[in-house]
Amino acid sequence: MKDIEVAELKEKIESGEKIHLLDVREEWEFDEDNIEGKLIPLGELPTRLEELEDWKSEEVIVHCRSGKRSDQAKKFLLANGFENVRNVLGGIIAYRQL
Repeated sequence: MKDIEVAELKEKIESGEKIHLLDVREEWEFDEDNIEGKLIPLGELPTRLEELEDWKSEEVIVHCRSGKRSDQAKKFLLANGFENVRNVLGGIIAYRQL
């Protein structure tokens, strides 16, 4: 699945498009700066996967601080039956530079 650039994500958010945005950073990072989305830290993802069950056949956009953890999450989700997972390239750092 093709990853997503921050400009495309920002366009989706600003247009009001319904998206499934998963934030895999830690809670303190989310508290400091977030673009909404569902927070499930990467380390908790295996035990909280059932929370995302309704998203399995939908596009899921995963982000973190820089794109590394979200890439790991993307691979994990794809290996667990998710069909359309995209990593936000550059993470929230790149998003905030727009």
